[in-house]
Amino acid sequence: MSAPSTGTPQAAEGGRDERLVHRSLVRRLMGRPELGSVVGAIAVFVFFAFVADTFLRASSLSTVLYASSTIGIMAVPVALLMIGGEFDLSTGVMVTSSALVSSMFSYQMTANVWVGVGVSLLVTLAIGFFNGFMLTRTKLPSFIITLGTFLMLTGLNLGFTKLISGTVSTKTIGDMEGFSSARALFASHLSLGDVDLQVTIVWWLALVALATWVLLRTRVGNWIFAVGGGADAARAVGVPVNRTKIGLYMAVAFAAWISGQHLLFSYDVVQSGEGVGNEFLYIIAAV
Repeated sequence: MSAPSTGTPQAAEGGRDERLVHRSLVRRLMGRPELGSVVGAIAVFVFFAFVADTFLRASSLSTVLYASSTIGIMAVPVALLMIGGEFDLSTGVMVTSSALVSSMFSYQMTANVWVGVGVSLLVTLAIGFFNGFMLTRTKLPSFIITLGTFLMLTGLNLGFTKLISGTVSTKTIGDMEGFSSARALFASHLSLGDVDLQVTIVWWLALVALATWVLLRTRVGNWIFAVGGGADAARAVGVPVNRTKIGLYMAVAFAAWISGQHLLFSYDVVQSGEGVGNEFLYIIAAV
């Protein structure tokens, strides 16, 4: 008859506590869930390095980084939202809504463009709050809630733009006060030697660092993991589930505001139909 278990985790070798057993670097790396993404990124990089002659040029890599940053800015909060057990189908058009509000408010009110930028921030955060509030109040799946927001924003973007501007695009605000300083923050270029980098890369890296710190080093990060693991169990141990989910949706809205301002101050005008379908790119990147 075997001896009864003591309930202490034991390693198979030597009867030692498995938490004290030395593991090789390879085994530790294999236990990291992000290893698959890193290997995939390396494989794609090596493939294009051999297939495309110009891929390894500094100008090409800066272009790749720029394209990655425009998606990555949104993918960061979308990833946190998905860890929290929800997702958002309105992100693509929310970016366009943010840009449209900034442009049309500044133009119609003949105000400094920073006023439009500030109003856009409030409106965009309100959309994120609306998504989170409706989710927690109605208990409907986030697919239904954010699909409804997506459809509403798509119609509102087109309707208000045609009503105010008479066309499907906004008027130019490039000659308005504050445009140059706003462009410097949201759509400027950084030169490192012969390499031209967009400021969105800085925004992207800053959001990655902030999100990593929040997720792994703060109580809010623990709440996000707990809510994603099981809302009822999290609520039972004192996690503010509703506030956490609303906060996550507002974080997505904040990133949409950044992306929207970049869109506006890069091209000066905004097409009301832009952004449809980008929500899937953000989800794919987050996954």
